[in-house]
Amino acid sequence: MSQSEQKENAEKPTLNSEHEQNGLLVNPKAVCNVCKRLYRDPKILPCLHTFCSDCIGQLEPFSVSSRSRRDVPENGRGEALEEDRPTVTVLCPNCDTEVDIPPSGPGGLTTDHLALDDVFLETLVTDGPLGCDLCGEGDAKSRCDVCCVNLCEFCCKAHRRQKRTASHPVQCLEELKSRGRLCRPVLCSLHPGQELRLFCQPCDLPVCLECAATLHRDHHCCPTRDVIDRHGDRIRELVTVRLRPCMERLKDSLHKVEVSQEALQARVDATANEVRVFARAYASAVEAHCLSLLHCLEELRVQRRNQLHLQRAQLQQALLDVGGGVEFAERLLSCGSDAEILSAKGVTLRRLTSLAKNSYDPNPATVATDDSSGISFMAREPAGDVEGYPVVGVINSKTVDLSKCTVEGEGLQRGVEGQQGHFALVCRDSAGEQVARGGEHVLVSIVHKEKKNCTVETTVVDNSDGSYRVSYTPEEPGTYSVWVCVKAQHVKGSPFLLNVKRKLRLHSGTFHCCSFCSSGGAKEARCGCAGTMPGGFKGCGHGHKGHPGKPHWSCCGSTAEQSECLPQSVLAAVSPRGHLRTVEL
Repeated sequence: MSQSEQKENAEKPTLNSEHEQNGLLVNPKAVCNVCKRLYRDPKILPCLHTFCSDCIGQLEPFSVSSRSRRDVPENGRGEALEEDRPTVTVLCPNCDTEVDIPPSGPGGLTTDHLALDDVFLETLVTDGPLGCDLCGEGDAKSRCDVCCVNLCEFCCKAHRRQKRTASHPVQCLEELKSRGRLCRPVLCSLHPGQELRLFCQPCDLPVCLECAATLHRDHHCCPTRDVIDRHGDRIRELVTVRLRPCMERLKDSLHKVEVSQEALQARVDATANEVRVFARAYASAVEAHCLSLLHCLEELRVQRRNQLHLQRAQLQQALLDVGGGVEFAERLLSCGSDAEILSAKGVTLRRLTSLAKNSYDPNPATVATDDSSGISFMAREPAGDVEGYPVVGVINSKTVDLSKCTVEGEGLQRGVEGQQGHFALVCRDSAGEQVARGGEHVLVSIVHKEKKNCTVETTVVDNSDGSYRVSYTPEEPGTYSVWVCVKAQHVKGSPFLLNVKRKLRLHSGTFHCCSFCSSGGAKEARCGCAGTMPGGFKGCGHGHKGHPGKPHWSCCGSTAEQSECLPQSVLAAVSPRGHLRTVEL
């Protein structure tokens, strides 16, 4: 843009929200969203949003990193490295994305050539005849693409006669206005007048002929037309294969969330009407109860609304990010020249790759329409007393009803000393259905009924499906009280009774089937455990008949093979010899 155009643009008033100037609609792609004016030196942020260079420089820094780094200029054309400077991060005014500003300032960002074209076309349409930038007297009829100046008919002829400018392409302003878009060359910033016709592959940027002959002399440079397909296809593939399907899923998910919000409001309104109809049948106490119910319903609505609002905001932001990237990339591919595409290729690919990799891409199965059917009014449920009057009617949101909770498992009724027992607590709602979530505050206490200082340590495991597994290990036999509480209140039936039995003692000796077998077949039938066994036994089942003795355990004298071993203290009390009779406890 010429100096006169920039001066005129700077003096123009701010455009209104409809982007109107002189009664004509202005192309919004030519207007900066910060200053609301036509772009002046437009620069592309890493998030692919374009603003004036001065507007970017005036943004409030979001953070300043103390970590210094060497800044390699983006144009890579041999400039000396700058001093170590902290990295300044700002928030994009459009999408609030954190973006880094080069140490060299906004001038180090990529220039948006498409925005420059839009600004010049708007200048032609809205400003009427332009003055000549050389003589300042005649009306401009042509424009030099290399010098970026508007020329009257006389200056245009002189421009063509001069040796230095004779080869510059000059286009008619009326023709440009009728075409609706420019096809001007992109010029080298180091060598004015030189068009970026080559692409340096090692440096990954477009260069002019003089750059290729000097700064990039040893680099492989090829015409831009030879590489545009390969680099353009990379942008096109990201847009077509990954980001466009993502946009469709985001739109669908956003639509579902908006439908859910409408259904939530409709359901809340319908429930509120039911509450009001029911409340009008009662006196002042019922009216107070009605207000209480509406307050509870409002809390549920606000809670659910906030969840949907957060989800909607996340989806909208993701859609804006992806949509902005896709729109910019498609406009670049459809409207940009080879040099323009290659010039913005780096920042475009980085942004599109970041969006394809990190953008919130919802799974359709995880974002389903919610009709808020979990919120309902139960008119016949007792609701306690209000101002001394019993009232009915509660808001059901599938919360835990302590009167419906159940405790299941044999471990709640019977236990064994020293062995771990188990039982399960199932939380249910007022309809008797198991709640599908965990997280309730469950407290279980087991105390001996006679020895109050004897308690049993318990472990409660949340299964996250409304059920809880309770484990315990009693150390003493007896009767215990089992308290089961949810939210510091007893469930139905609590406290329960738990009977813990004494642990079965195993035999430490040998079971002798008869005195003959145990003595190894001696004629003097003596028991192998040195105990005297009175006669009367007629057979042991092994073919030995007529030998005295009874089957018994050598450790305690119990005659039942399937029995508990008796303690020595008990044996001494019932039999001096320790094993002459069976004692049952």
